[in-house]
Amino acid sequence: MEVSYKKLWKLLIDKDMKKKDLQSAAGISWSSVTKLSKGETVSMEVLMKICKVLNCDIGDIMELLPEEAPES
Repeated sequence: MEVSYKKLWKLLIDKDMKKKDLQSAAGISWSSVTKLSKGETVSMEVLMKICKVLNCDIGDIMELLPEEAPES
C-alpha cells in the first residue's frame, strides 16, 4: 500500500497555512514534513500532532492507496 497526503496539502491551502506553519504549530521536525512531502510514511505520533493542530481526523489528512497490480 502507498500513502497519499494530498488531503493534508489541500487542507493547509484551505486554512491558508504553509508547511513551515504546520511544522512549528504541530511541533514536528522538518524531516517529518519532508517525508510527508515525498509521500513516505511517518509515525502515528506525527500524524496525531497534525490532526490535533488542524482539528481534524486522520482520514482528513491521508489515505491509503492500493498498489497497482502488474499487468500480465
